[in-house]
Amino acid sequence: MANAPDPRPEAPLASAPRPARRHRVVALSCAAFVATMVGASYAAVPLYQMFCQVTGFGGATKVAAAAPEKALDREVEIRFDANVAPGLAWSFEPEQRSVTVRVGETKLAFYKATNRSSEPVTATATYNVAPAQSGYHFAKMQCFCFEEQTLQPGETLDMPVVFFVDPAFVEDPEMKGVKTITLSYTFFPKATPVAAGKAKDGKAPL
Repeated sequence: MANAPDPRPEAPLASAPRPARRHRVVALSCAAFVATMVGASYAAVPLYQMFCQVTGFGGATKVAAAAPEKALDREVEIRFDANVAPGLAWSFEPEQRSVTVRVGETKLAFYKATNRSSEPVTATATYNVAPAQSGYHFAKMQCFCFEEQTLQPGETLDMPVVFFVDPAFVEDPEMKGVKTITLSYTFFPKATPVAAGKAKDGKAPL
């Protein structure tokens, strides 16, 4: 015997969201996510910088207020590296490529920057050391990093770095075979905001 047809009406299928509406929801969600991440990144940069300077995390060096009481017999070669980011018309170099120091010994070194452009330029330097783990033991007492440096056209500036390798370096098993530490700086141009009402690239701001 054939089954009788079900008299109950079929439930209507839920209508699929309109494509335009779905795309708009996705776009708004993406925009909100990007805005949140940008805001978080601006807030995180100063905190991360402070954290790295205190702990030496990620190849950043420590900041010290006082030198060790004595130097040890173990020696380490410190190499100096200098870089300039694209868009910055500066020459930048260490005044000496390397120096050998005793662990715990305070040392003074100089970097030199020259503005090769025809106008004043402001830039800021970031830094790191390699190998990255040595950042826990490489301490600076004086440094030009993270400070704005403004050079006039053709001006040359000597910038000192006072540093030492902390005596705890010799007790760290990860530093057992480390004989060389490279201190590297990179200068970045400071962005110049366009004043209201002034043109940029020949076009008036909207």
